[in-house]
Amino acid sequence: MEEFDFKTIASDLISGLNSKEKEIISRRFGFGGKERETLEAIGKDFRVSRERIRQIQEMATKKIQQNLGKYQDVFEFFGKKFEEFEGVRKETNLLSELTEKAKNEVFFLLSLWPNFGRFPENKEFFAFWVNKKEAKERLNEVIEKVISILQEKKETLSLEEIASYFSLKKEVLKEWIEISKRIGKDKKGFYGLKEWPKITPRGVRDKAYLVLKEIGKPLHFTEIAKFIEKANVHTVHNELIKDPKFVLIGRGIYALAEWGYEKGQVKDIILKIFKEEKRPLTKDEIVEKVLKQRMVKKSTILTNLSDKKYFLRDEEGRYYPKVEIA
Repeated sequence: MEEFDFKTIASDLISGLNSKEKEIISRRFGFGGKERETLEAIGKDFRVSRERIRQIQEMATKKIQQNLGKYQDVFEFFGKKFEEFEGVRKETNLLSELTEKAKNEVFFLLSLWPNFGRFPENKEFFAFWVNKKEAKERLNEVIEKVISILQEKKETLSLEEIASYFSLKKEVLKEWIEISKRIGKDKKGFYGLKEWPKITPRGVRDKAYLVLKEIGKPLHFTEIAKFIEKANVHTVHNELIKDPKFVLIGRGIYALAEWGYEKGQVKDIILKIFKEEKRPLTKDEIVEKVLKQRMVKKSTILTNLSDKKYFLRDEEGRYYPKVEIA
C-alpha cells in the first residue's frame, strides 16, 4: 500500500502553471502512465525548437520548486529510502519500492528535489539516483573492487563471499552491484563478470558447458541437447567435438576436461597411465584406472591392452608399454 497519493501530489504541484507549461511537464514525465516524450517530439507539436521546450520546462520546474515545502514529509520519506542504502539507489528498484501505479509521477517528484541526483543509463551502469555528492564516487570504488575480486578469483561468488570484503550491509551491496552492467548472476544467483560464458552464454558451446557444470556428471550429447532450448542435436554434437573443454569418454558421452578427464583413445589413456605410474601394472590395476577416465566396457580395455604394437606382458603377467615413454 502506498503511503502517499503521488498522482494527486504531482497534479497539485503543476496546478499553478499555465496550460502550455502543464502540458509540457505532463508529456515530458508521462503523467497518467503514458510514455515520456522527448523535447523534440513536443517541440514539433508546438512548432518550436527542442531548446525552447527545454527552457519552458526549466522555468516551470523553478516555479514548482518554490512550493515544495508543503510536501516536505514526502521528500523526507524519499530521503529515508536513500539512507537505507547509504545514498545510492538503482532507479528501477527505487521506483518499484515507492509505487506500483505512479512511477512516472514519482520520477517527476524525485527530479524536483535539489539533493537528489540522477545518473542516466550508460555503457557501465543502469540508471541510478544518489542523495549525496560523494555517493557516486563510493559506488564506483565498490564496483571496481568487486570486479577486481571476481577477476582474481576467476569464479562466481555468492553475495556472502563478496560481502566479506566490505563493511557494507549485504542488502546495500546487492543493490549497488546490480547497478553495474559488468556484473551479472548465474542461475544459482552467484555473481560473476557479464563477459564470462557462465553468466552470459553466447552459443551452443557455452550452453553445453553450463549444462554439464550444473548437472555435475558426464552426459550423452542427446541428453545435453535436451537441456538447451531449441538446440539441434547434431549441432550440439559437432560443437562438443570441436571444443577442448569437452572430452569424449564413451559412445557419445561427454565430460568436462576440467574434471580431470584426458583426451585420446583408450590406448592413449593406458599409455598415460603407464607414464604416470612408471612401473608395470596388472590387468586389474589398468582396468580400474581406465574406467576412471572412460565409460567403456572392460572388454574394450582388454582388447586395447592386447595390442602388441603398444603393450607387452612380463613373466608375472604384468603389463608395460612396448616403447619407453618419455
